[in-house]
Amino acid sequence: MRLLLAALVSALLAAPSFGSEGYGRVAFPNSGAPAAQADFLAGLALLHDFEYPAAIASFKRAQTADPGFAMAYWGEAMAHTHQVWMEQDLDAARAVLGRLGPTAAARRAKAGTERERAYMDVVEVLYGDGSKDDRDFRFEDAMAALHARYPDDVEATAFYGLAILGTAHAGRDIPTYMRAAGVLEEAWLTHQEHPGLLHYLIHCYDDPTHAPLGLRAARLYAKVAPDAGHAQHMTSHIFLALGMWRETVDANLAANAAVRRMRGADPGCGHYPTWLGYAYLQLGQVDRAREALSGCHARASSSPDAAMVMSMDPDNSRAGSLANMRLRYLVDTADWNGEAARMALPPNAGPGARLDFAFADALRAIGLKDAAGARHGLPRLQAAAREVVDLETRRGDSDPTYRVRPDIFVLEVEGLLAELEGDVDAARAKLAEAAGKEQTLPMAFGPPTIDKPTLELFGEFLARQGRLDEARTAFERALARTPGRRLAVQGLEATRTARQ
Repeated sequence: MRLLLAALVSALLAAPSFGSEGYGRVAFPNSGAPAAQADFLAGLALLHDFEYPAAIASFKRAQTADPGFAMAYWGEAMAHTHQVWMEQDLDAARAVLGRLGPTAAARRAKAGTERERAYMDVVEVLYGDGSKDDRDFRFEDAMAALHARYPDDVEATAFYGLAILGTAHAGRDIPTYMRAAGVLEEAWLTHQEHPGLLHYLIHCYDDPTHAPLGLRAARLYAKVAPDAGHAQHMTSHIFLALGMWRETVDANLAANAAVRRMRGADPGCGHYPTWLGYAYLQLGQVDRAREALSGCHARASSSPDAAMVMSMDPDNSRAGSLANMRLRYLVDTADWNGEAARMALPPNAGPGARLDFAFADALRAIGLKDAAGARHGLPRLQAAAREVVDLETRRGDSDPTYRVRPDIFVLEVEGLLAELEGDVDAARAKLAEAAGKEQTLPMAFGPPTIDKPTLELFGEFLARQGRLDEARTAFERALARTPGRRLAVQGLEATRTARQ
């Protein structure tokens, strides 16, 4: 009987097992019950796609089919860390592991193979003692050891690459990102449709300098995981960094469609709609950008966030998404008297949304040549900025972006207001200071975090002052940071035309 059981287990471990075609094909030989395999593998593919709630649901179904299946608990626990987003729910992850066993030793004993025990050891590091940053580095070391022990295990390679990315706490760190890319690229040679390898390579390359290297992965990933909204969206990380606006629109339309298929409703607000609206603006398709904004406004108005969201990430709340989409729309269209300008701040809006509304309203007053109105609104912007800076300072995030962003907004408004009031020297100094501050920030993927890029704004100011050579240089530098951005392209062309 023992020999028969060993033969059955050996056959199961040797058999290729694939996850859902719609989320990507994965293979992970394991000792779980046959009835748990489909859900476990679907959960693993969803985990690679960052479809975390769906992954958790799949892993829980696998646990129901095989309550002692250690790797199903491993997968659910892994879904509570979002390495690239620097997020982790430590208590939830520890609770998952606690359902498997009361101690690390008890949990390890339930793993069916030595390889599975190695995976359990690594997840214990991720959710062990110490600060999150310390655990991130220890987790990277543990994944490096697992990868070295099982060099042909593509899952170990993929999660090792992701672990490396998870140590870039201060924002994009090019050496760290390229080290991760080196690990992932080697495995990709023999696993060209693996959803994790493709996804994490896109993250490695989603900046203007390296985006050409990620174009291959972006085009493949869209086909590999057609039903994963995040996978469809991720391709636009490369397209946007290259100024490929039509492709960015199509990717986020596909992402919204995948969300509708998975959840039965259009998101309205959030990550994919905000990127979609931004891409429409870059194409000059103002009507469609306005439709995207109106869709989020309707969603935020009919179903407001239950409580004020303290996160500065606009995608974390409907109010935050609306505020940021409105800001980008007004910045890129100068539609100061339209519907967007009249939108009200949603109830329970967090500090990030209040900052974006105050900044947009100050820009509107300046756009309407209303110096008194801008001067009157400046204290509101300054107060919102102080609130965000104080909050971010207390939070102590290693990435300074959201801590510095409010100061740049204030400098931009002060500079434009000084110009409007006739103090050109003060305007130049303020805008130059804003540009200097933005250059110290790590490169952000996606639409610019400084929604009116400072070099673009400085170029427009210099052009108005007739300093065309300096303006052209500013626009060229702006486009190096935000390739293909419509207003910077138009500004650069205008300076060249004026010189002819």
